[in-house]
Amino acid sequence: MSIKYKKDKMTKQLKSLTILDKDYISWIDELSSRYRQSQVKAAVKVNTEMLRFYYDLGKDIVTLKAESKWGSGFMKNLSHDLKLKNPSAACFSLVNLHYMKNFYLLYHSLIDFSSKNDEELVNTLIVQQLAEQLDQADFFQQVAEKIKSDIFSTPWGHHMILIDKFKSEPNKALFFVHQTVDNGWSRDMLLNFIDTDLYERQGKALTNFKRTLPDVNSDLAQEITKDPYNFAFTGITNKYNERKLKDTLLTNIAQFLIELGTGFAYVGKEYRLQIGDTEKFVDLLFYNLSLSCYVVIEVKIGKFDFADLGQLGGYVVSCNRS
Repeated sequence: MSIKYKKDKMTKQLKSLTILDKDYISWIDELSSRYRQSQVKAAVKVNTEMLRFYYDLGKDIVTLKAESKWGSGFMKNLSHDLKLKNPSAACFSLVNLHYMKNFYLLYHSLIDFSSKNDEELVNTLIVQQLAEQLDQADFFQQVAEKIKSDIFSTPWGHHMILIDKFKSEPNKALFFVHQTVDNGWSRDMLLNFIDTDLYERQGKALTNFKRTLPDVNSDLAQEITKDPYNFAFTGITNKYNERKLKDTLLTNIAQFLIELGTGFAYVGKEYRLQIGDTEKFVDLLFYNLSLSCYVVIEVKIGKFDFADLGQLGGYVVSCNRS
């Protein structure tokens, strides 16, 4: 039914064009694609300019010590006067002005970062991660540019969430800014990942992926091995067996996929593998769309043993051959 619907829709579109020449139709499609791309670029530019204005306004409020200079009712008066001078603007509410001030306070130490002497910032998790991604020759300049670019590319609604969550924790906020830009997160997705304590768990897993996988995949591979996973959403608080854990994870499959990270697709539970003349069953099998590979998960409630490693290795080999 869906295929027929798409064909009917395509036929209708072709019939509505005035020229049905093949080259002309291809050109129209290309122009339409370019137009949509230009719309996105324009929206990003507008968002960037707006955020720079918000940041500068917040900076003025702080550096001018405006609230102490012009009295306790200053923010309310500023909102009134800016609305008076700019009646078509919808951004000068009292609440939004407070967010602009906090926007500057949250990010100013990061945006102004340009010196190798800032040891506290250099030692932060997010800058260490950037060091792995950027050319070392121009490291500090590139870090400063990357930070500014990502902060001013993130939508204002996302920043409002980060200001509420991490008002005095700029490195946590910046971590989620980078994740939002790199992964295209919506506000709902951002909130979900904040709630799973992604920042606290990021980078704790020790791997050798930097040596054994191509650079294009290494960051993604590191993401997959977040440690530890947080399965509090299952609601299991008492003693449980492996089957109960598997069943509960699959009952909460959407949340489980969020916990695993972006790009995962569920393939099956107790998935059958034919290894020679023997049948084996994988507890949980997923496919990672970003890495283009299967991910085998064996659920164990006991201590990890060499036998478990051998079992997993056999499953991985079998999946690669299938």
